[in-house]
Amino acid sequence: MRQPTLFLPHGGGPCFFLNENGPVPDMWRPMGDFLARVVADLPERPKAILVVSGHWEEPRLTVHTGEKPSLLYDYYGFPEHTYHLKWDAPGAPDVARRAAVLLEGAGFATDEEQARGWDHGVFIPLKVAVPGADIPTAQLSLLAPSPAGGYDPAAHVAMGRALAQLRDEGVLIVGSGMSFHNMRMRGGEAQAAADAFDTALTEAVTDPDPARRDARLTDWETMPFARTAHPPRQEEHLLPLMVAAGAGGADPGQHIFRDRVIGWTVSGYRFG
Repeated sequence: MRQPTLFLPHGGGPCFFLNENGPVPDMWRPMGDFLARVVADLPERPKAILVVSGHWEEPRLTVHTGEKPSLLYDYYGFPEHTYHLKWDAPGAPDVARRAAVLLEGAGFATDEEQARGWDHGVFIPLKVAVPGADIPTAQLSLLAPSPAGGYDPAAHVAMGRALAQLRDEGVLIVGSGMSFHNMRMRGGEAQAAADAFDTALTEAVTDPDPARRDARLTDWETMPFARTAHPPRQEEHLLPLMVAAGAGGADPGQHIFRDRVIGWTVSGYRFG
């Protein structure tokens, strides 16, 4: 069966695992509960997962083709046990290389590598969603910003369109990021701006016209408080949504999660 595409919030660092051998902290529990249901809500268990994380960008699109990827503990200041977390899912080099072929067919230059571990935008949400670590997983980078022009949201929508065929091959395409991500704004000062941006973003995602939806997402900077939600040249946590939307094709966008954490209003979305 054709897989949907998802944009998942991945929280803050190892947030779901701060209590060693204990429950998810109260603040992060709704998001953790949502992630824990993701696979059960799919039409069938995916053959593999392809993740685009807000924590990996390269000048050329790059796929990780390792068979047994390590983990990259790319967060700082957290309890010692969170630097020993394990999520031992096998890599999916065949899916990674298939993604590269599709991207090259759409005019993107690609590279592959095997040394970089999965960053926490991959293994933290998937450790919740796939605790048995039994679904092969591949990772694809974002496109790094150009020196003059910054990030290119339209290119990331086009990336998703190029990858859409993977959905019919049993691959779940996941954009992993945060719909609001301003590390300098927390608590009550963020609330009004976060609410306004989240409302506008959700209206764009759920626009029933897929071409207009993609255009609205590409033009996200015009939304209320856009640069409060994602300061200039820091929108890497939003770009995975563009990939998920592009891969969604003509399928309608659905708003499947909303919560408030550290004063941020954050959402999750599904296409198909």
